[in-house]
Amino acid sequence: METSPVTCRTLEEFYHIDGHTFEKQYKEALSGFRDWDQLEHADERLLFPDNTGPRLAIDETSLSNGELYTFVTNRDGCTRKRSLVAIIAGTKSEDAISALLRIDVAKRLAVEEVTLDLSDSMRKIVRTAFPKANRVIDRFHIQKLACDAVQELRIKHRWDAIQQANDEMEEAKLKGGDYVPFRYPNGGTRKEMLIRSRYLLFKSADNWTDRQKQRAAILFEEYPDIKKAYGLCHSLRMIFSKNTVKDAARLSMARWYNKVEEAGFHSFNVIAATFRFLTSTPTVLLTPWPSLSTLK
Repeated sequence: METSPVTCRTLEEFYHIDGHTFEKQYKEALSGFRDWDQLEHADERLLFPDNTGPRLAIDETSLSNGELYTFVTNRDGCTRKRSLVAIIAGTKSEDAISALLRIDVAKRLAVEEVTLDLSDSMRKIVRTAFPKANRVIDRFHIQKLACDAVQELRIKHRWDAIQQANDEMEEAKLKGGDYVPFRYPNGGTRKEMLIRSRYLLFKSADNWTDRQKQRAAILFEEYPDIKKAYGLCHSLRMIFSKNTVKDAARLSMARWYNKVEEAGFHSFNVIAATFRFLTSTPTVLLTPWPSLSTLK
């Protein structure tokens, strides 16, 4: 149990013991919890300075009951042993900074880069606690914004389809007839198609199943704006995935900006503006390239 992620209750069946009693005994005596040097402030912060390395990551996540915690991890640890650097209760930048400043200054100055999301508070934490580190924006956060923009358009059309169906049902009721919804060749109605298209819009077309390909063909024919938005999202994904040369990536992004301007989607214009801002600051984009380098 010291080395494997198992609960005390799991041991009941194998060792014929009372799991609840053993859990209390383990916590109070065997684990050394009461003598833990971080017990006094464990509900506010946990620090493991020896796990600090040149490449860190900071993010927020919920462990239970929707409560958020700020995590700092060593990226070179790859989530294995000695990966955890700090856990701070909440996401308030002042609390996180106060906790991280307890780490020896030499170790903090030795940090070369920190991966983070688009949060302003996270940038403030990194800038203060690790002043010499490059701030690395994980490219998946940019990609997620693009996916959200596509889904936003799909949802808008879904509401319109629901309203259209309501109007058609009301009209059929007034005429005293039965409501028969329009169905596409694959058997789905407008509402059903827009609901069932959610997951295929997250995926590359190369990974679609035959049914998803059929559904996508109908969707894109019926809603060409969704097809255009999906194309913009997919183009951005391909830029991150395939460009390994900085100049080539810069040229590809310039072309993508032009496509966004021509499309006229507000959400994608916001993404383009965000991307321009990020690449005009001393921030590095995390990509699958051989080396990390700024696109400026």
